[in-house]
Amino acid sequence: MQTPESLAELIEGESVMDAEPIEDADRDCPECGENVITVGYMPSALEFVTGYKCQECDWSETDRD
Repeated sequence: MQTPESLAELIEGESVMDAEPIEDADRDCPECGENVITVGYMPSALEFVTGYKCQECDWSETDRD
C-alpha cells in the first residue's frame, strides 16, 4: 500500500520533507484512462506541490508551472 510520502517520492523522483493524505483526483489518466490519485507534498521548506499519479500506469504530473 502506498503511503503519502512514498507516492510523493514516486512523483518527485526523490525524497520529500512532508506529504498530506492521498485523495482521489476525480479525473482519468490521459494515457490509459484509469483512476488518478493526488497528494500534496513539500519537496523543500519553501515549496508546496500537488502531484497526480495514475494507479495503473507510470503517468504522473505536478501543478508546477
